[in-house]
Amino acid sequence: MTTHYSPQRRAERLIGTGRVGLAAIALVAIWAEPSGLAGSPRTAFGLVGGYLGCALLVLLRVWRSPAPLGRLPFIIHAFDLAAFCLVVVFARGATGPSVASAAFLLASATLRWLWRGTLWTAVAVLAAHGGLGMVAAHVVAGPAIEPARLIARSLYLALMAILLVCLGAYEERAREEISRLASWPRTLPREAPALVRDLLGHTAALLGSPRVLMGWEEPEEPWFHLASWSRGEFHWNRQPPGTYEPLVAEPLTGADFLCPDARAAAPTCLHTSAAGLRRARGRPLHPDLQARFAIGPVLSLRLQGEAVKGRLFCLDKPGLTADDLVLGEIVARQVATRMDHFYLLQRLQQAAATEERIHLARQLHDGVLQSLTGAALQLQTVGPLLETDRPAAQDRLLLIQRLLAEEQRDLRFFIQELKPAPLGLPGTDSGLAARLKELAERIERHWGLRVELTMERPAARISESLLREIYLIVHEALVNAARHAQASTAHVGVAVQENQVRIHVTDDGRGFRFHGHYDQAALTDMKLGPVTLKERIAVLHGSLAIDSDESGARLEITLPLAPPGD
Repeated sequence: MTTHYSPQRRAERLIGTGRVGLAAIALVAIWAEPSGLAGSPRTAFGLVGGYLGCALLVLLRVWRSPAPLGRLPFIIHAFDLAAFCLVVVFARGATGPSVASAAFLLASATLRWLWRGTLWTAVAVLAAHGGLGMVAAHVVAGPAIEPARLIARSLYLALMAILLVCLGAYEERAREEISRLASWPRTLPREAPALVRDLLGHTAALLGSPRVLMGWEEPEEPWFHLASWSRGEFHWNRQPPGTYEPLVAEPLTGADFLCPDARAAAPTCLHTSAAGLRRARGRPLHPDLQARFAIGPVLSLRLQGEAVKGRLFCLDKPGLTADDLVLGEIVARQVATRMDHFYLLQRLQQAAATEERIHLARQLHDGVLQSLTGAALQLQTVGPLLETDRPAAQDRLLLIQRLLAEEQRDLRFFIQELKPAPLGLPGTDSGLAARLKELAERIERHWGLRVELTMERPAARISESLLREIYLIVHEALVNAARHAQASTAHVGVAVQENQVRIHVTDDGRGFRFHGHYDQAALTDMKLGPVTLKERIAVLHGSLAIDSDESGARLEITLPLAPPGD
């Protein structure tokens, strides 16, 4: 349910200020012309003075207190109505005081409760004015009001009430439009048809249009999309590009416009321009589009977003005015923004899915595939051993079985990592040393590479995701040293310095194909170094430096504890 916009406190401040001014002017009038009163000037002066004091207290209340006003406006309005009755009795038929007081009452009701409040207040004012005016002479010993004068004054009050009722109805409609503008759905549907249906239905309700039509193109797609909404029925189809080209007449391409009847022999359009609103003659729409949807009255609005370009058409609304152009422009911007958000979110989701697939490929390459490669190499040695040394072959098979079991465990851990994790504190680095020690033992068993491990216990916390990445980086570096550099010994050092993790891996193999020192920039420019390892480090916003010669290689890896911007 939509909550209508109702600036109650500002209205009460305005009413309170007007009440104080009206009471002050009444005091001046009594002082300047006491003979015009039906009763004692002293009594009238006292009553108006008391009314002024109450008006000041009410004004102080509504200006200074932030608390909700509750039923106070109803009580004050009844008090103002009673004051009006006294004015009618004491004014001795004078037109000025009673009309001024009635105008204040009607205006107050309009500001508070719009046309309904004005209507009921007008009934009460006219009844009090007529009834009390006829008996005023008998109550305060004053002259009776002439019937013709009473009728004329009542007609003035009735006309004033009618104008304020219309103003209240106009204000209520404006508030409803503001409320609808503020009530655009906050969540985006997952499917484009659901989004477009919601947008067209909301547009129809906001602009009071029986039918809404939207045509648009997307920069990355050659189709022309055409969606229509008519009293709850929704249709969407795609047309080949250029089907309704141009969608609107050439002079109206860069403008919003309205046309009271596009089917007329010589239609007249009111359109926006840099110089203000202008009129144009001629058929505003593509003939095939107009014939397909039987378009008569039409309000056409531009859709200009980052992801969509097109038009929004509000059809069959009678009595189109320039106000519809102003409100329609706001609505069109909202529609274009929502469409942009939807397509941008889709692109972000696609990019995230692509990045996750790349991440998954790296995980499999650095973990399972490398280990399966080691298992394959081990199996190559089992065949000859079965013929020459069966016990050794059985030991080798047990080793391969253990390798596969370990990889099965790592794969299960990896699958668990892919599942959404509950929110909570990040993991600490307490398991890193144990994991790297286990990794060193596994590499030595499977690849014959002796690994020396040095860990400096960091004081800072390392998140679980970064811990996993460190493990995989070290794993790949050691497998590369054993498999490609044919090293026999490697040394791994891990330490945390300030806000970064520093890793070095040194081996006694034959080094890379290139010799010398190469930093991150040089490795990237010259396309040197282990590709997968460089990609993984780049994703983590880290850096890699390599020293290589005939006697081995040294990898210096630096990773931030938190990505930039966190």
